[in-house]
Amino acid sequence: MRASATACARPGCGGVIEDGYCTVCGLTPQIPPAAASSPVLSSPVVSGSAGSGSVPSGSRRKRPGSSRSSRGRLGAGLVDVPPVPSHHPSTAVLADPRIPESKRFCGACDRPVGRGRDGQPGLVEGYCPHCGAPFSYAPKLEPGELVSRQYEVLGCLAHGGLGWIYLAMDRNLGNRWVVLKGLLNSGDRDAQEAALAERRFLAEVEHPNIVGVYNFVEHADRRTGEPAGYIVMEYVGGKSLKQILLERRQTGQSVPLPVALAYAIEVLPALGYLHSQGLVYCDFKPDNVIQTEEQLKLIDMGGVRRIDDTDSAIYGTVGYQAPEIATLGPSPSSDLYTVGRALAVLTFEFAGYQGKYAGGLPDPATVPLLTEQESFLRVLRRATDPDPEHRFGSASEMAEQLTGVLREVLAVADQQPRPAFSALFTPEVQAVGVAASHLDGADGAGGAPPSPPASQIVAGLPVPQVDTSDPAAGYLATLSTLDPAQRTAALTTAAKGEQGTPAAVAESVETQLALARALIVADDLSHAGTVLEFVAASDDADWRAVWYQGLRELAAGHPDAARAEFDAVCEALPGELAPKLALGFAAEAHGDQAVAARFFQLVWTVDRSYVSAAFGLARIRLAAGDRAGAIAALSAVPETSSHHEAAQVAVVRMHVSPGPGQSWVSADDLHAAGYRLGRLTLDTARQQHLTGEVLRAALDCAVAGQPLASGRLLDCELTERGLRFGLEKCYRAQARLAPDRRRQIALVDLANDVRPRTWS
Repeated sequence: MRASATACARPGCGGVIEDGYCTVCGLTPQIPPAAASSPVLSSPVVSGSAGSGSVPSGSRRKRPGSSRSSRGRLGAGLVDVPPVPSHHPSTAVLADPRIPESKRFCGACDRPVGRGRDGQPGLVEGYCPHCGAPFSYAPKLEPGELVSRQYEVLGCLAHGGLGWIYLAMDRNLGNRWVVLKGLLNSGDRDAQEAALAERRFLAEVEHPNIVGVYNFVEHADRRTGEPAGYIVMEYVGGKSLKQILLERRQTGQSVPLPVALAYAIEVLPALGYLHSQGLVYCDFKPDNVIQTEEQLKLIDMGGVRRIDDTDSAIYGTVGYQAPEIATLGPSPSSDLYTVGRALAVLTFEFAGYQGKYAGGLPDPATVPLLTEQESFLRVLRRATDPDPEHRFGSASEMAEQLTGVLREVLAVADQQPRPAFSALFTPEVQAVGVAASHLDGADGAGGAPPSPPASQIVAGLPVPQVDTSDPAAGYLATLSTLDPAQRTAALTTAAKGEQGTPAAVAESVETQLALARALIVADDLSHAGTVLEFVAASDDADWRAVWYQGLRELAAGHPDAARAEFDAVCEALPGELAPKLALGFAAEAHGDQAVAARFFQLVWTVDRSYVSAAFGLARIRLAAGDRAGAIAALSAVPETSSHHEAAQVAVVRMHVSPGPGQSWVSADDLHAAGYRLGRLTLDTARQQHLTGEVLRAALDCAVAGQPLASGRLLDCELTERGLRFGLEKCYRAQARLAPDRRRQIALVDLANDVRPRTWS
């Protein structure tokens, strides 16, 4: 009986639905609401790959693809990933293993074979009418057949690029369930043995997130007698990520972004392990990742090959495969490309992804998720960059950045911080904009504090970490106790190789970068530019040269140019907060208040140790007339922060500063200011100064006839008379603490002026 295909119902699409996806538009079918709640049939838990020769293949073969409540290890313990229970292996066996005719292609010329005509079904075995090569889509192993006198076949699980994949039981090792996957179908015994020997490196692969490879065996075809090779692998129950995605698509959903990020973070160490062993996986996609309980495993090891192998066939799936595969072959970078593509397929409907390679992400304006999650978009752009040199440098680097993005996504969603130490940046050197927000020495607070000067921003931003393996790392650590001028002089001498500086230290990029920062802080921008040009031209140049160029542009008064540099660092490091903080300052300096507020808010939401972001957000909100928003930003500075007091002082002043269009503050603001001030432990001079500001604001309200609540404010009666007595006392206390005679006289005059009339 000929396999039937369902036509895609999307307007203008002439494809058919196979494996849950349209063969043309690449999307899941539009399902009527009544069908969305119907049971979802389970698909096989093991999936194969397509391949033919040394060029990308499978353009038509492959399609995209517990009761415990405690949080598991997926996603670095940051997100709850629903566990997938493991099922009995026998439930995964196909009752009627057939390959749809639309998926039958010649392995030699890649043209259609086995197609029916005139109402008659196509042959499952035969010869290609185009090139004469034999083809077979019939299972080569039957239930009950004993392979290599050890593995009893139960049936077919799925069909891959090398043929059927079988479930079997190992009768020699305690009736262990295993999977048999075809390795090579060749009548050349020497070639068969060579292939088996070559593939034995898979037996050395051992990682908790990679399916175990137990054995490599030969078995004669029961009909032809020709030898066929099989990889004997661990059986993994559960569901593939493709199956999980398809089930969610039945209800019109994709995999939630935090869960998809958790999946990628979990499997990247497995790919990194393969790369460290000199291997590449080649065919990463949702089909080839199984979730069982709270663990993921890479399956289908048939496409794994050595990085330096230039002869073996390349197995992969168009739509996931990197564009350079045809010319350069697979590499760790191309593996990371496939992870980026898989993330895109899992998280949003990616129309036509099966036919797109270089730069093939959809327009972000058409995908709400990408407009809402800028850092995730940056991850995808870097992972799938057409140039392999511009992608992530390693699986661990990509996992680290994905973890940062995951923290950001979760923090923004529930407004709960997800801080973490950065391996690439130090904490803030100093909190920027705090002193300006204090307005120390003023007799009141009015309007928004001024933006901090560029010199303060440059000196306060986090600093890129020094590579501890660099020859100059030890030398640079000795300079930490020097003042800026001494450090600049020492670095200048070292960079020139003078005074006995070892050549390795003088030539180190770390030395040059440290010198560049010192020169920027010292405002020697011309010399800094020369150093950065030298670094940028070196083979060791990376994002740090761009970072320091951004600092230089900011110090030079070119905030727009600085934004471009910091944005490039964000593209390279989408999970880091320091570049986003720098972008906030650059946008503020350029006058783009909306962008500045967005980045300050993002950084502050994720990590409350970036106090500069809180003060920056408060400045922007004050400038926009949002006094309540500014108060909320600084009120969130934790008590454990060394800048908690500064934030509270700023909040007190905001409470007693009338908002736009107002002449007086409210009674609620007065009480809030008094309450906060009463909880602060300040030196006497500052305490009296702030007390004077609060009482002055309250007196202005009383004189104007504004309503004041009952009770007391800073131990003063909330009446005009009581406030005058309290303010007089405060001014006289300030006069006693004043540093000079002129100030003392001015404060005594204020005290006499505010004192209520009395008979004595």
